[in-house]
Amino acid sequence: MAFRIKFNAPVTLYFSLLCTVVLIFNKSALDTTLPYFMVGNTLDIQNPMNIFTLFSHVLGHADWTHLLSNLTFILLVGPIVEEKYGSQRLLMMILLTALITGILNILFFNTGLLGASGIVFMLILLSSFTNVRNGEIPITFILVAFLFLGKEILESIQNDNISQFAHIIGGICGSVFGFKSR
Repeated sequence: MAFRIKFNAPVTLYFSLLCTVVLIFNKSALDTTLPYFMVGNTLDIQNPMNIFTLFSHVLGHADWTHLLSNLTFILLVGPIVEEKYGSQRLLMMILLTALITGILNILFFNTGLLGASGIVFMLILLSSFTNVRNGEIPITFILVAFLFLGKEILESIQNDNISQFAHIIGGICGSVFGFKSR
């Protein structure tokens, strides 16, 4: 029996590839391109680059460890979510989550933001809805949301340069998308 490789989740795979290419390009340019893939702490809507970074920040990563920790979850959960909701809807969910986390980071924090962690947590919470029937709330969603929020709240008191806020917002986005898509 011969097996063949299937390109099963185009949005998930292209997103992962883009994140990898951005990191390779940034590291080969000695981190000079990172500002194009990071939300700053202000927003000038007259500057097209500021608008671009509201979306592109999810493609930028500080280093290989940061990227690989995000890609592990994206490649694990992304295809399941993409199969359930479709490629176009998943792309819109990624773009909306990026936009929302970027804007809220500018409004509430004076730090930069980069990485796909918000997308990871959007996918994790959204994946809890893959087997939902009308009128039901999956116990797995309740448990994942409780564990996830508890962990992020506890970790938010640490000074670790990780945006637990973006994780929480990504998780909330995934929850909203899941409830709206039932």
